[in-house]
Order: sequence, then C-alpha cells, then structure tokens
Amino acid sequence: MIRIVIGGQMGKDEIEASLKKLAGSSDVEITIKNDLDAAMAIQNGEADYYIGACETGAGGALAMATALLGSDKTVTVASPSKILSEEQIADEINNKGKIAFGFTINTKETVLPILAKYLIK
Repeated sequence: MIRIVIGGQMGKDEIEASLKKLAGSSDVEITIKNDLDAAMAIQNGEADYYIGACETGAGGALAMATALLGSDKTVTVASPSKILSEEQIADEINNKGKIAFGFTINTKETVLPILAKYLIK
C-alpha cells in the first residue's frame, strides 16, 4: 500500500479528491493533515509521500517538510515561474529519492497526474 499525506496551505480537499480519482482501484491511503503532522508522518514512517500546495509551491507547501526531512528529500515541482516536465519529476522521484512535493495550487491539474503516475505504482 502507498500512503500519501497531504499538507501545505491550499486546496487540500481538492488535492485529495483528485488523487483518489487518479489512484482508481490502486491500494492507496490518502490522508489530509496539517503541515507539521504530515511531515512528521513521513519522518516517523507512517506515510510514504508528502504532497502540498500554496501560492509559491515552496513556502507554505514545503516549509515543514523541508525543515523535518531536509532539502534532499523535497522538491518544488511547480512554482509561479516554472513547472517541471514529466521527465524532470520522474528523475526527482526515481533517481534523486524525493518524497515530498510542493506546487502552486493553480498547477494541480498538470502536476497531480504526473505525481500519481510515478508515486502510485
């Protein structure tokens, strides 16, 4: 089972609904938490991946995850000025070991399908 926690500052319910739809019948547990509890769930091995959104894709989306997990485990996949390509996101997950992902809420329709493709196997 893949366990995903949703933190960040914006659109948690929308992100949850989108992820559930994208997961389909896959064995995925999706939980909404506040930023600190979500990052701690990853740190304590209670969840596999963290997803969060805010206006910048980094601050409110990833601040707690970065503080607790370290910048080597987090990545902003979409900011106001840049959206990583599918290839770049796949590389961050498969080769660089990223487990916490932040993005701007207005890019969720673009980045969530890509994240789901590589996180929900």
